[in-house]
Amino acid sequence: MYTLYYSPGSASMLVHLLLLEIGAPHELRRVDLDAGAQRDPEYLRLNPGGVVPTLIVDGQPRWETAALALLLVERHTEANLAPPPSSPARGEYLQWVLYLANSLQPAFRWWFYPEAGGAEAEVVLAAARRRIEAGWDRLDAHLGGGGPYLLGAEVSLADLYATMLMRWSRKMPRPATEWPHLAALARRVKARPSWRRLYAIEGLTEWT
Repeated sequence: MYTLYYSPGSASMLVHLLLLEIGAPHELRRVDLDAGAQRDPEYLRLNPGGVVPTLIVDGQPRWETAALALLLVERHTEANLAPPPSSPARGEYLQWVLYLANSLQPAFRWWFYPEAGGAEAEVVLAAARRRIEAGWDRLDAHLGGGGPYLLGAEVSLADLYATMLMRWSRKMPRPATEWPHLAALARRVKARPSWRRLYAIEGLTEWT
């Protein structure tokens, strides 16, 4: 049994999606970010960064979205969301997951919170947009040459991760779905039962 501390549509979405894909028993505890619940001392004892997600694993709180995602697919290999360590595709899998985590996801923090960038907000927003759109260029080109998924024929954690980030771009001047191969990937992932179930549970309505 896992316990996921989440907020609808936030980075916890990836972990929640994986729990549904895997079919692992879990409990959800919503963190009201608008009310500042992430700064409550009780929550900070679980996650000193005061962010979501936090996942209770074997009685211990764990955090960092990418780390939790990698942990879940390694603990539940029966879900086939990652190539095994001996697979030739393993290197490419890790490459894409870490690219999404280290290069693309941080740019969304600049986009959503430009005042935290230490410069004029317009400068930060422009830099964030360039970084995000460059990411879409790279992902779309890769999918065009070897899709339909990032690893080819089979869906993986990397596709679920990319689709969550694509959803975050839905109100940007040029959302990810304006890239044709990314739009096709988004349609495939959004057609999965896990995605539809997550939307129902979290009460999400945008980008259906």
